[in-house]
Parts: sequence; structure tokens; C-alpha cells
Amino acid sequence: MVNSINPFVISGKIPPEYFCDRQEEAVVLEKALLNQMNVVLTSSRRMGKTSLISYVFDKPQIKDEYITINVDILHTTTFRELILALGTAVFESVATRSEKLRKQFVSFLKSLSASFGYDPIQNMPTFDIKLGDVQRPDYTLQEIFNYLESVEKPCLVVIDEFQQITRYPEKNVEALLRTHIQKLSNANFVFSGSRRRLMEEMFFSSKRPFFQSAKPLRLEPIKPEIYCDFARKHFHNADKSIDRDAFLHVYNSFWGVTFYVQRIMKDAFAETRVGEICDLEKVQQLMDDYIDENDSRLREQLAFITESQKELLYAIHAEREAQGITSMAFNRKYRLRSPSSTQSAALKLLEYDFITRNEKKYSISDPLLSLWLDKKMI
Repeated sequence: MVNSINPFVISGKIPPEYFCDRQEEAVVLEKALLNQMNVVLTSSRRMGKTSLISYVFDKPQIKDEYITINVDILHTTTFRELILALGTAVFESVATRSEKLRKQFVSFLKSLSASFGYDPIQNMPTFDIKLGDVQRPDYTLQEIFNYLESVEKPCLVVIDEFQQITRYPEKNVEALLRTHIQKLSNANFVFSGSRRRLMEEMFFSSKRPFFQSAKPLRLEPIKPEIYCDFARKHFHNADKSIDRDAFLHVYNSFWGVTFYVQRIMKDAFAETRVGEICDLEKVQQLMDDYIDENDSRLREQLAFITESQKELLYAIHAEREAQGITSMAFNRKYRLRSPSSTQSAALKLLEYDFITRNEKKYSISDPLLSLWLDKKMI
């Protein structure tokens, strides 16, 4: 029977049969969590960190024995916003499981008790806290962690884009979180982040509070031969086919970044009829369509950076891996304003995640942006 389901999932939970590889990483993550270790999980964006965590959390030993909590803090800019996001996630993942846990949540969070809502139909408190209700974030943090300690099952807390806390105006957030977390006996954490340099500074520098407090796990691109076999198998299962060269062209063009490869494979699978072969020409057309689909969004992103930042971005793109960007030779080659202006522009581009620095080399962070620039700068 021909499978009509598109096996290249790009959103939501991925069924195990459509989850590509990551078996070694899954074993490492599961074993660490089952042994009450915190984990720092890093990769570039769109590499599949969230999907890996979801895959591991669905394992019976974790799904049946733990309460899992996911907190995304990418949108937060202050410590108070972090507390609001954490409190909301704990309420939704833990307190909603039973009447007893709801009432315990309200009783533990005394600093917010006057702000809880009430559902008369359910005869239950509701968590409709607003940012202005969080007046004493450090105290509320302690209350949330005290609540987690009281829960009957152990908790696993994922804080996604954890490097965001380094951008808060408050100066003691790292130390405060570390102090509370190290005292917990009923909760372990996965600190997930896509800004490798910032995450490594936080967890691997002896001068930082989180130094050596979590087991490191880094996601690299799935190996091309493994990914290719996975894709071709699912095409074959649907009585379709994709040329190996076509898959590898997609993989290499998007630097092996999981989301982009999945997206083009999803489109390729949908556009290939039963009995047909998806070739290099077809995937190139799908890639061009996808780049065009994102044209407005990428233009809007570039509209938020200055002219000098754009000039440096284009220069780094031209080099692919740029070195010595503050040298006179580099600045003359690309007609940049001055080494000091280039240095300032680089810091902003790093902050905005337009570029990545690996040792002394700078490159574009997003392969889609790089491909878009290829088309626009011809």
C-alpha cells in the first residue's frame, strides 16, 4: 500500500518513524536526564534541538515517570518576563494536571496570589498573570522552584534560547538562577541555545556562575549519507524516487540545516508523483521558489540594520569565511568606512545573529539568507 502521508515533518511532534537519526544524541540526552544531570544543548538555529528534546521526552522512561516543562524565552528582554514565562509554563504543564496541584500552585505563589483569576464554572483558579503583577521576580522565582520541589513526580525543565538571559538589563540573573537551581532535588534542566559562543561562555568559562554545571551536548548536521538514505527510503516507500545528487544538492546548499532540508524534501515529496523521479532540476526549482517565498521577510530583516552593517554583511558573504575584517586590506577591498566602523558593525551583526564568529572567522549565520544574497547580488 502506498503511503499518502508526507514523511518530512517540519512542525509539531515528529512520529518516531519519521524522525531522522540523532540516535546517539538521544541516548546521551536521555541517559543524562535519567541520572539527574542538567544538560546544555547547543546548535545553530533550525538544527532540530526542540525535535530532539520532544523525541526523548516521548520515551516511556521519561514520559511515564517525569513531568516535562518547556519554556521558550527568546521573546523575553527582562528578568520579570522570564519569571512570567516560567510561571506560565509551570502552571500549564504541572498545575493543570489535578485540582490538588492547582491549589498547591496558588498557595506556593504568595507573591502573586492577589493576581490569580478564577473560573466559576470549573471552580478553579486561573493563571492570567500580567507582567505588571510580577513585582518581586526574585521572590517569585523562589516560590516557583519551591513548588516544583513539592510535586510528587520529578520535573524536567527545558529553557529554550537560554542565552537570552545575557541580554537582560539586570546584572545578577545568571548567579541568581544558578543559586536556586543547584539547590533543587526534584527538577533537572535542559538549557537549550542557538548562540554557540554565548552559551559556551556561560557554561565553560570559570568566571561565570553556570561553569561546569551541565553536561554539554552539541548538535551537528546529520551526516549527509544517513540523511540521504532516510529521504530516499521514504520516497521509495511511497513508490517515488529522488536522485542522490538531487538530495545532496539540497543538503549542501543549506549546509545540512535540518529545517531547510526537511522543507525542501517535503515540497519535493509533494510535487513528485507516484512512479516519478525527483531530479536535480526539480529540487533547484523548489529551492528557488522557497527563496522567493521568503523574499519579503529577508528584506524586512535587512531594513533593520544600518548601511555600514549591510556593507560588512555583504563583504562577509562575498568571502564566505572572512578573516581579518578590521585590517586595512579587508576594508580597502570592500570599500568599508574604517576598521573601527567595521568592528562596531560586526558586534551588532553578531548581536542580531546575522553573522557567526568561529575562532577568528566570520560567516553568515543563516544559509537561506546566504542563498538569497546569491540571487540578489548577481
